[in-house]
Amino acid sequence: MIKATYSKYILNFKQASGTSRGVLKTKETWFIQIQLNNKKGFGECGLFRGLSIDDRPDYENKLKWVCENINLGLNVLLNELIEFPSIQFGLETAFKSFESEDPFELFSSEFTKNEDSIPINGLIWMGTEAFMKQQISDKINAGFNCIKMKIGALDFQTELNLLKSIRKEFSSQDIELRVDANGAFLPSEALEKLKRLADLDLHSIEQPIKQGQIEAMASLCENTPLPIALDEELIGVFNVTKKRELLQTINPQYIILKPSLVGGFKGSDEWINLAENKNIGWWITSALESNIGLNAIAQYTYTKKSSLPQGLGTGSLFSNNFKSPLQVKNGKLQYLKNEDWKFNISK
Repeated sequence: MIKATYSKYILNFKQASGTSRGVLKTKETWFIQIQLNNKKGFGECGLFRGLSIDDRPDYENKLKWVCENINLGLNVLLNELIEFPSIQFGLETAFKSFESEDPFELFSSEFTKNEDSIPINGLIWMGTEAFMKQQISDKINAGFNCIKMKIGALDFQTELNLLKSIRKEFSSQDIELRVDANGAFLPSEALEKLKRLADLDLHSIEQPIKQGQIEAMASLCENTPLPIALDEELIGVFNVTKKRELLQTINPQYIILKPSLVGGFKGSDEWINLAENKNIGWWITSALESNIGLNAIAQYTYTKKSSLPQGLGTGSLFSNNFKSPLQVKNGKLQYLKNEDWKFNISK
């Protein structure tokens, strides 16, 4: 009989990170470990307080139930966990880890053999103008040619000026610029702001208005001069029919998949298949998981063979992350096969 345990872990940001939803100093996460004799597997349930649909009072009770019923098997458990996408992701990862020869190599590929890498965007957190300028300069110097800037917290003109300062030095051929509004714009002002942003030759904007305003978002996507990517909009849409309806109604230019928030690999696969059937682009990003979750997402992402830069550069944000072979170099995520993991969650 397989045994399962769970544990909580608090990740500490090296530096407080600003979004339009507030400043993050810590990130709570949970781990599931399954074991049979000496064989172990583990996965991360990347709960995101204030954002995840499964941020609810019975979360820990659900984890406990999963561990008590682990021998029901993965498929049965995933069906029981429809409303807990982060636990689905942790469980899928734990079973993959358990079944693999190397518990950290879930999807064997050129990526895990360190023969290929994944292009990623450099993430610019919100803060003072000087702080954001410094981050932009650091990312460009570090070899990134795709930068994603979170906007919506500073005055809009200040943010425009920051983007203009990048464009003065670097054309869209040199640096791809993405912005993420995290739903900060009001529907009444969004189109005008998108027009001003479009003048800067940006790649796309994520979630310009808050999720749940389906008609307003559909109208924006139809009239926008700048490609729109849905992000938070996908959270809490569990059923394949509902997913299809959402994409048909809004018809965005892109969708962004965070496996911890959309039901793991299985949930991401469903979104990708539906999007590709409608010629909607997509990319995958992490949701501030530790290196355990990031590793699983990165290995899965590589198998999907997307040509777009992905959002997987979050491993260096935490002071107490687990040592891993994941490394960012020249704007790409690599898996250094000769580096060891240091992962221990034993109580």
